[in-house]
Amino acid sequence: MEKKVLSENDQIAARLREWLAETFAVNLISSPGSGKTLLLEKTLQMLPSVFGKDTRAAVLTGDIQTDNDARRLARYGYPVRQITTAGACHLDARMVDHHRFAEPLDILFIENVGNLVCPTSYDLGEDAKIVVLSVTEGEDKPLKYPGIFRKAELMILNKIDLLPYVGFDPQLALDNARRIHPEIEVIETSCTTSAGLDLWLAWLARHADVKKTTKKAAIESALAAEEADHAAIGL
Repeated sequence: MEKKVLSENDQIAARLREWLAETFAVNLISSPGSGKTLLLEKTLQMLPSVFGKDTRAAVLTGDIQTDNDARRLARYGYPVRQITTAGACHLDARMVDHHRFAEPLDILFIENVGNLVCPTSYDLGEDAKIVVLSVTEGEDKPLKYPGIFRKAELMILNKIDLLPYVGFDPQLALDNARRIHPEIEVIETSCTTSAGLDLWLAWLARHADVKKTTKKAAIESALAAEEADHAAIGL
């Protein structure tokens, strides 16, 4: 049954990738209380200065109940849609498919339900999974929940302003994450002091540009191949 559900999810996710062909989409996953929503608030606030005022961004935010996060995020002027799962511990591709935006987007933020287990298995058509770990959690989270750390492109170590007050070893957390995924990128952030937020926005800009450049190269290659075929037929 689980394989059937995931197979159906993957089919819908493939359709979502067609919808998101021109969009850089990220799926943020974390435990409850890691600071995902505040991180997104700061991101939307800074977005025009990094991506430009005409950047077309949007947010899908998932929660079991309430639209609290959607109302918080909507203050920054970008389209936001709340996905209320009514008990489900994760978003799935069908939920995202039912909440598509009609307008073209440059970047889509998907804020998953707070959970390090269930969201890991569900492809939402995103370009990158991002795991957010706060310093109020344990350094051994990557070892306890290896699935998401193995699949994530980036680990954001959040709330670093609290390091003087909690017994958390950032280097140990990093070492544990890289035991699971040696190539995982790591950015340390604080939404209170804004530390590291410039690096996070730069990461987004760099990866969005890579997707755009790759897409352009693929189109140019396809056009060149088509022209070659036409020339061959002409001969």
